[in-house]
Amino acid sequence: MSRIGKKSINIPEGVEVKIENNILKAKGPRGEGFLVIPNSLKVEISNNSLNVIPIIDRKDTKALWGTTRAHLNNLIKGLTQGFQKDLEIEGVGFRVNVEGKNLVLKVGYINPVSLEIPDGIEVKIEKNSIFVNGNSKEKVGQFAAEIKAVKPVEPYKGKGIHYRGERIRRKAGKKIATTGT
Repeated sequence: MSRIGKKSINIPEGVEVKIENNILKAKGPRGEGFLVIPNSLKVEISNNSLNVIPIIDRKDTKALWGTTRAHLNNLIKGLTQGFQKDLEIEGVGFRVNVEGKNLVLKVGYINPVSLEIPDGIEVKIEKNSIFVNGNSKEKVGQFAAEIKAVKPVEPYKGKGIHYRGERIRRKAGKKIATTGT
């Protein structure tokens, strides 16, 4: 039995949920979204809550049960609150700016790196911080990971792009050997 799959999902006020042909469509204050429900599962709407119920008792159904419930929960949370990832840039001369639908990173390479901002994602920049916002937890996390992958943090001076609050493992540099005369 799935511990996560058994939990019901509360539907907040202002969110409409409809199920048509194994596709759950939700509409909220921040936009719209949908999720394809696997054939081995069923989603019931009752008393402002969603319940995911397995129809077929197989091993893959048990695996999909909790996953589908988590995706539904993230869909509804994204339509009401949204998701945000905060990144920080550390390094002398490292700069970031938004030009149209592109995020331009100047992080120590010869040419600036340009990343196209996906639909449904909003990027804000303040000093050395990048804020990635959106309705989809998956899209926000993926785009933040792509930004971070442009210039990973190096362990000696700590220069690069990292998540806010992320602990960076630092290494000691080379020691100068002294002669003992």
